[in-house]
Amino acid sequence: MPTAAMLDDLPKGAWIAMMVIGFILFWPIGLGILFYMIWSGKMQGWNRDGMRRCSSQFRRHRSSGNTAFDGYRDETLKRLAEEQKAFGDFMERLRRAKDQTEFDQFMAERNAGGATAN
Repeated sequence: MPTAAMLDDLPKGAWIAMMVIGFILFWPIGLGILFYMIWSGKMQGWNRDGMRRCSSQFRRHRSSGNTAFDGYRDETLKRLAEEQKAFGDFMERLRRAKDQTEFDQFMAERNAGGATAN
């Protein structure tokens, strides 16, 4: 079995142990192993999207034990999500309007510059 294939088959714990030993011996080795583990996907459970998905599922199913508070919390979170979406839509319209204004100004300057050059 080639060395590269053998290294890829190592479990996550072995990679973490190699990283710690690398940091102890010479810190750039440990840093290189850490970057490789992140780049290769060996630390998949630690990426931001996976963590966000796990925490949102946890929040959705968690109960405080007080149904009145849970209802209030759910309504507040729903309202905040709607406000966030509305604000995002507003910012998108604002960016589009700004881009359109800048483009119109560019075209006006280009046409004015082209007319005087003729």
